[in-house]
Amino acid sequence: MSRSIGVLLLYCIGLIAFSNAAVAKKTSSVDQFTEDNWNLMLTGEWMVEFYAPWCPACKEMEPTWSYLGDMKKSLGINVGKVDVTDSPGLSGRFMVTALPTIYHVKDGEFRQYKSPRDRESLVDFIKSKTWMKVEPVSSWKSPTSIQMTLMSKFFKLSQVLRAIHNQLMDDYGLPTWGSYFIFAVATIIMGALLGLVIVCVIDFFSPPKHAKAVVNKKRKDSSESSQDKGSDEDELDENIKDDLVDEEASDSEKQSSKKSSAANSPNARKRKTRKAD
Repeated sequence: MSRSIGVLLLYCIGLIAFSNAAVAKKTSSVDQFTEDNWNLMLTGEWMVEFYAPWCPACKEMEPTWSYLGDMKKSLGINVGKVDVTDSPGLSGRFMVTALPTIYHVKDGEFRQYKSPRDRESLVDFIKSKTWMKVEPVSSWKSPTSIQMTLMSKFFKLSQVLRAIHNQLMDDYGLPTWGSYFIFAVATIIMGALLGLVIVCVIDFFSPPKHAKAVVNKKRKDSSESSQDKGSDEDELDENIKDDLVDEEASDSEKQSSKKSSAANSPNARKRKTRKAD
């Protein structure tokens, strides 16, 4: 009796270990992407699914996606998935607006899969290279572009704000309108500060026309005053020269008048002419 119980226990342990190994193998066939390792899909060929645990369509898609993961070696591709609830930044980076969303990625070139989601269609999409007929995502919407990187930051920020909103209602007991009022006031204050900074930067690099006109007028006035000062100095020099010339002329006239008066004076001695021997 004890022997049969021991055999039964060993059988159960072996069955559990086998089932765990099967589940691990099934799980490892599909790579899980997060915001820290999503760059791995930029190398090689990938089929990536964006899903959420609460999404009914995603739950229906799970067996099909696991099958595609088991077929990845024969198809020569890699298979991955992204949980948008854990990685909201990636949902913003890839502009995920519906779930599940599937992307085909080939060496950093992105194409959205919009064909039927059954096993045969997915396998045929890879084997027949149907993805080559699909227009790739434009460069400005590419997940690797700067603008989509900024979009991912906004999505992460929205997730943070949502967590704060839930904390204000659950932990502090605030009503919904109270939480919204706090966010509205904070948004107004931050918007005003940001607008003030932007205006200051614009005024620094491109001052308004009125300020430019005032600066130009001051420069013009300063140049005109300097010119007037120079002309006044020139006029003063000319006046000094004229005064000197007038003084010299008056002195010469005085000397000539003195000589003439001396010559006409009766007391002046006349020189006698000498007689010739």
